[in-house]
Amino acid sequence: MNLLSIRIITNDVSKLLEFYEQITQLKGVRYTEDFAELQTANATLAIGSTRTLQFFGGKEVAKAAENHSAIIEFITDDVDRIYREQSAFLASYLLQEPKNMPWGNRSLLFRDPDGNLVNFFTPVSTDAIQKFEGKI
Repeated sequence: MNLLSIRIITNDVSKLLEFYEQITQLKGVRYTEDFAELQTANATLAIGSTRTLQFFGGKEVAKAAENHSAIIEFITDDVDRIYREQSAFLASYLLQEPKNMPWGNRSLLFRDPDGNLVNFFTPVSTDAIQKFEGKI
């Protein structure tokens, strides 16, 4: 088994897609008004409107902008560079400037426009660098 994607349910696909395109510098694909994807080398960030919930059992299956437990994480080769380049854009979303974590990553933490937690990180300890070798 392999984790392939994470899907965010939102009331505004365009707004979230534009946000993630800006912070990742990747171009997303808009398949329909209600569904888009941002493809990275290892996984996909899918963005679906609340209208797509009808295909999964109804609108009560998930609620937009109510995530309080998951963190969407992106690995990068230089989190400090991204912070310097994106700090003005991220100012109103920022929770934590780049900081070294006890598990060996340097992390930048912010929220997306729907309030989902997002972590950009760079492995900095020997163990973390080895763990994520070939993932950047």
